[in-house]
Amino acid sequence: MATPSDIFDCRRCGHCCHGSGGIVLRPRDTRRLAAHFAVEADAFLVRYAETKSGRNRLRVRDDGYCIFFDSTLPGCGVHPARPDVCRAWPFFAGNLYDAESFVMAAEDCRGIDPDPGHEAFRRVGIAYLRDHDLVTPEDGEDMPGALKIEILGDEA
Repeated sequence: MATPSDIFDCRRCGHCCHGSGGIVLRPRDTRRLAAHFAVEADAFLVRYAETKSGRNRLRVRDDGYCIFFDSTLPGCGVHPARPDVCRAWPFFAGNLYDAESFVMAAEDCRGIDPDPGHEAFRRVGIAYLRDHDLVTPEDGEDMPGALKIEILGDEA
């Protein structure tokens, strides 16, 4: 049986760190990141986040990268404290649900090995999200869409 490391080996290239609007912060992400910087949650949000459609999300720089992306590392400057959405990549609901989305993600992300196939990716991904406590119901309707695996039905 395939394992997460058989399916995905992050190269920390930053491709998934580029683009705006995708890194929605769950309350526990805000607490984790604020602790990482040793500041109060409100101070963290003022400095590093913005509110869009009633949800807090990480800001992006003028070059389109996440505010925490650091090409000299390479990659995430807050990797140990990164948000749950980042921890979940590439096991997003769309990639788990749709084989074509999986293929497109594998074309864009050098860390995804497409050879085990979509079904193996799906099985491993669902287990990974559950094992790493990334799909908890604490957020209810505010759960980032990428982590809403209930769309997968009973097998999820």
